[in-house]
Amino acid sequence: MLKNIRQTGRLLLAAVIACSGFTAAAKVEMKTVEYKGWKNNLQLSNGVVELIITLDVGPRIIRYGYAGGPNIFKEFADQIGKSGEKEWQIRGGHRLWHAPEDLKRTYELDNSPINYEKLSESGVRLIQPVEPNTGVQKEIDVTLDPGGTKVTVTHRLRNTGMWEVELAPWALTVLAPGGTEIIPLPPKTPHPQGLLPNQRIILWPYTDLADARWRWGTKYITLSQDNAKGPTKIGLAHQLGWAAYLNGGALFIKQIEYKDGQTYPDNGCNFETFTNQEFLELESLGPLRKIGTGQAVEHTERWWLLKNIPNDTTDAGIDKNIRPQVESLIRQ
Repeated sequence: MLKNIRQTGRLLLAAVIACSGFTAAAKVEMKTVEYKGWKNNLQLSNGVVELIITLDVGPRIIRYGYAGGPNIFKEFADQIGKSGEKEWQIRGGHRLWHAPEDLKRTYELDNSPINYEKLSESGVRLIQPVEPNTGVQKEIDVTLDPGGTKVTVTHRLRNTGMWEVELAPWALTVLAPGGTEIIPLPPKTPHPQGLLPNQRIILWPYTDLADARWRWGTKYITLSQDNAKGPTKIGLAHQLGWAAYLNGGALFIKQIEYKDGQTYPDNGCNFETFTNQEFLELESLGPLRKIGTGQAVEHTERWWLLKNIPNDTTDAGIDKNIRPQVESLIRQ
């Protein structure tokens, strides 16, 4: 009799929960895991997507993808799981540099262990030892939303040296080969109303505008990664707020900040993109700042993933399948 009463009670409780629309709160699980030869890594997962953050080298986010699915980021197999090299290693994933680019300053080694602090149940701060040649200390705060695919990544450069330095945070995401990047363009204004420019495009010396990987569309620039072709790169004063990369039906979205009236590196670039025969890179940059001793600058990106996106990167296809979803996410 008592057993039947308890069973009836459980059924009634289940019915009340179902009718109320209540669901168990989503949460982020954070744990230390091995990953492809590295013994110490943090895994952040909310059951939808997961991140792998290296602790034996870095700071670096080496993986971002749907739980159990492929990595949207590029991994260099011959460098994964290794550490202590005497030369800088690209490895893949997401990293933090400081701009403008310089062979000595930019390519400081990040091949040794880093520290971390837990910021919350869903966030962590990665702390690199001070760079010996620059006096700069790199930090990356990573927070995964409990539900969905959103990741907030705050990059920090701290001057621990004895004198002021001028630099800009530079966040670089190395993406797996085989996809196409999408960069929205400002809306067109007819002549003679559109008398002033509304877009700045910066070219690198090795960039060929006749390269078939580029499509200079009416509403979008697209850039396809090609395993048979070498480097090409452009930079933009990009005020549309986002760029994306479509690869095998998965769409990686990066939200990009632009601050009016600020001076950006590389002739005014807050966004740059590079590709070669191995990967494609989405890069965002903060403004140039003079940072005194003990001071720091920050630069934030936000990421999302979407799946089952049709492989149509024409202007019409992007308008139909991609842009509405991207802008909806960014508005949230």
